[in-house]
Amino acid sequence: MTKHTPPFSPEVRERAVRMVREHQDEHGSPWAAMQSIAGKIGCSGETLRNWVRQAERDRDVRAGPTTDERERIKALERENRELWQANEILRKASAYFAMVELDRRSRS
Repeated sequence: MTKHTPPFSPEVRERAVRMVREHQDEHGSPWAAMQSIAGKIGCSGETLRNWVRQAERDRDVRAGPTTDERERIKALERENRELWQANEILRKASAYFAMVELDRRSRS
């Protein structure tokens, strides 16, 4: 599994979010500010909107999981998936060895 590298660094994201907060009053709406700034940094307005919303969750301004909580959830989901896979392998191995043991006993 390859790890996805985001095209924008955390510093660029933080600067863009800060710019939205600082220049929001200069535009007719928050979305207009996001569209304007997104064009300047080279991302879509929707991408910048997602960054702003996540920053608001991280600062407890908006309800939802913080970045740290989201990372923890991802790690737990990955661990859960790996454990399910390991459990399935063990279940199949157990069934195989049980069949081998029964076959061995029936030949004796």
